Amino acid sequence: MGSSRKTANAATNNFPCHGSCPEPSFQIQVIARGVRRRRSPIDQPSMEADVDTDIIDHLKTLHTSEIDARNGYEEALEDAEGKGLTSLFRDMIALHHGNAEELAGMLINAGETADDSGSFMSVVHRTIMSVRSLFDGLDGSVLPGLIDGEKRNLSKYDDALKAIAGIPSISSTLSAQRAKISEKIALMEQQKAAYEAAT
Repeated sequence: MGSSRKTANAATNNFPCHGSCPEPSFQIQVIARGVRRRRSPIDQPSMEADVDTDIIDHLKTLHTSEIDARNGYEEALEDAEGKGLTSLFRDMIALHHGNAEELAGMLINAGETADDSGSFMSVVHRTIMSVRSLFDGLDGSVLPGLIDGEKRNLSKYDDALKAIAGIPSISSTLSAQRAKISEKIALMEQQKAAYEAAT
C-alpha cells in the first residue's frame, strides 16, 4: 500500500496542474498512456501530403498523354489486321497502359481522380491511324510520326521530373517510365532506318 502511494505521489510531483489536481491514479493512467502512445505508420504524414498542385497537374498531364497514346496504338493494332507493325503496336499498348496504371495509382494516392477517358487527342490519334491505314497501310512509313509523338511524351516527362525532383518515390517511377519509352524510340529508329534502306 505504501509503495503504491509513493508511486502516486511521484506521478503527482511530475504532473503539472493548476487549481485542483485530478486523483493520482488518474494522473498515472494519463502518464502511462502518454508513454505507451507512439506514432504508428498510419499517423505519419503521408508522401501525398507534400504533393502540391503543380506536381498533381504534371501527373495528370502524363496520365492523359499515356491514355491518348495507348488509344492511338489500339486503333493502329485494329486497323493493321495482323500485318505491318502489329508486334510494335502491341508492345506500345502494353507500355502505355502500364504507365497509365502507375500514374493513376499516384493520383488516387494523392486524393485525386484518375480519368481514364483521355483527351481529345485520343480521337485525333485514332483518326490519324485510321486514315493512314486506308491510304498507306500501317507499315514502316508511319514510324516517323510515331517517333515524333513519343519524343513529345519524353519532353512531358522531362518537365514533370524537374517539378518532382524533391519527391524520390515519384521521380524514380517517372524516370523508369521515361527510360522504357526512350528504349522503344531507339527501337523504332532502328526499324525506320531498316525500312528506308529497303525502299
